[in-house]
Amino acid sequence: MAAAALAVVLTNSPGGGGSAGSGGGEVFLQNAAASGPDPFTRSTARADATSAPPASLPPRTASAATEVSGSTPGLYGGTQSAASCDVEQQVRYLSAEPSKNAAFASVMGISAGDVPRYLRSLTPLQLRADTRVTNHGFRDGSATTYQAVLQAGTAVMVDGRGVPRVRCACGNPLTDPVPQKEPRTTGTPWQGYNTSQVVVVAPSVTVVNVFVVYDPRDDSWFARKHGDTGRHDKPTPPPPPPPTRSPSTSASPSTSTSPSVSPSSPVPCVTVTGTETPPPINGITPSPCPATLSPSASTSSPTSSPPTSPPDTSPSTDTSPPDSSPATESSAPESAPVTDSTDGTDSSASVSSPASVSPLSPPADSGTASDSSSVPAPGPGGAPWARSAVPDRQPLV
Repeated sequence: MAAAALAVVLTNSPGGGGSAGSGGGEVFLQNAAASGPDPFTRSTARADATSAPPASLPPRTASAATEVSGSTPGLYGGTQSAASCDVEQQVRYLSAEPSKNAAFASVMGISAGDVPRYLRSLTPLQLRADTRVTNHGFRDGSATTYQAVLQAGTAVMVDGRGVPRVRCACGNPLTDPVPQKEPRTTGTPWQGYNTSQVVVVAPSVTVVNVFVVYDPRDDSWFARKHGDTGRHDKPTPPPPPPPTRSPSTSASPSTSTSPSVSPSSPVPCVTVTGTETPPPINGITPSPCPATLSPSASTSSPTSSPPTSPPDTSPSTDTSPPDSSPATESSAPESAPVTDSTDGTDSSASVSSPASVSPLSPPADSGTASDSSSVPAPGPGGAPWARSAVPDRQPLV
C-alpha cells in the first residue's frame, strides 16, 4: 500500500517522472517569474528584465505543439548589452553544492567538472513564445523530471543549436519535451495562454553563431554572438518578413506561351474555309477574318510582312490569272489572302494585326507542299504552322 501511494504521488507531482510519455500525463504551467517546485538554485534572472512581446508565429492546432528552429530570427528577446541571466552566479551556485552540480551534470550528459565550462558556452536570452520543455528539479540528492510549459518572457540559457537548456529563475536544467497525447495542465494559466500557441524549439541543423534578438525597450533588434553575455551586442536590421508567392501570369518574350496583344492590337484571326474550325491558340479561339484586308493593312511595317516568295504555278493551289494591276506591281509585298479560283473568296489564313503580333497561318489541308524557306518559327502555341506558299498579292480595295 505504501508503494502504491508513493507511485501516485510521483505520477501527480512536479517531481515525479511517471507521467512522462504517458497518454494522460500532466504538463505544469510555469510563470516566467516563479521559481517553481524543487529548484536547483536561487534565481539568477535579471530582476529588471523587460518581457518581450510574443513572437509572430503562424496559427497552429491544439493537438500538437509546432516545432520552431532554434535559429529562427526573433524567436528570442532580450536587452541589448545586458544578459537576461547571471551566468557566473549560476556557476558559483552549483560549484558551492557538489550534489546539485553532479545532478545537473547527469541530466545534461556531461561530467561534473565540465559544468562551469558548459554554462559559459550558453547564451542568456528570453523566450518570446510559450515553450514546452522537460524540466528537472532537485529533490533528495537527485534530479526529478516533469513536463512543463514555460511562459513567454522566461529568462533562459540557450545552447549552440538554439535550444533552451537552463531556466534561470530556478537554475533547473532543461531537455527536450516528451510527447503526450492528451496531457492535463496543472497550474494557473497566464493572460494570453493558449495551447494552440505553444511551441517546441527544435535544434538548428547548424550551429547558431549569431542570434537575431528583439529588444522590447525601444522596439529594436540586435545581434548577439553565441556564448556572449551582451558585451559585444550590435544593432542589426529586423529580419525580413516571410516571402509571399503570388501567381505570375506574365512571361518574358523568349518564354511567352500566349500571343502578345496590346489594346491597340486586334486579336489574331484566321480565314475559315468550308466547315473547318480554327484551332484554339493557348485557349483563345481566333475569330474569322473579314474577306478583305482593311485599308490600314497596306501601310503595315515591313517587319510584319512575310518575305516575298517566288510565284507558285501549281494548278492545285491557284488557277486564277495573275493580277497585273499597276497598283499591285508598285506596292510593297504584303500578307494578302489568296483568291480561290471558283468564287474569288479567301482560302488561306491571314493576320490583320500590327507588327507586334506574329502572323499565323493554319496548316494547309490541300496537300500542297510549302516553301521551306518561308516557314516561320513556331507560333505562340508551339504549333509549327507553315505559311502557304502562294504569291503575295494585294487585292484592289
